[in-house]
Amino acid sequence: MIDKSWTLFLDRDGVINRRIVDGYVRRWEEFEFLPGVKDALEIFSGIFGRIIVVSNQQGIGKGLMTDKELAEVHARMIAEVEKAGGRIDGIYHCPFLEKDHSILRKPAVGMALKARKDFPEIHFKKSVMAGDSASDMLFGKRLRMYSVFLGDDKRLIRKAARTIDCVSTDLKSFSEALTL
Repeated sequence: MIDKSWTLFLDRDGVINRRIVDGYVRRWEEFEFLPGVKDALEIFSGIFGRIIVVSNQQGIGKGLMTDKELAEVHARMIAEVEKAGGRIDGIYHCPFLEKDHSILRKPAVGMALKARKDFPEIHFKKSVMAGDSASDMLFGKRLRMYSVFLGDDKRLIRKAARTIDCVSTDLKSFSEALTL
């Protein structure tokens, strides 16, 4: 059912890389791919026409890192993914604080709208949002995407239940389910 006309939207922290609890990945040395992510991105690259990362990065708004530092982390992340045979076609981030109520900050849909402006072939009804939070799931649902919750936290799953179409343990498990 999913083919190259589909787009995969991914959250970053907690999905692609290990989340720093009460902190932010501010430089490459702090970035750690989660197990199986590079393999999953290689699989997804053969399935989806586009792979887009959408990430709230309020560490910038807090003055803990700069846009330039984030861009360096993302450039290294893309290089590592490509070296492993995968790809990421675009990365969009929101640097603003939650209290700023930016249209870019998930669960608002601004990052997806920017992605569609850059990739006009994106159709949200032919897109999947994979993330590990209720705001990721709501972001997907607001755009009528298929929403995949990654993780096994029963409390978070219950909180986002109305916006979840599917639950998978992690990105690798989700990629394997698509190849069955």
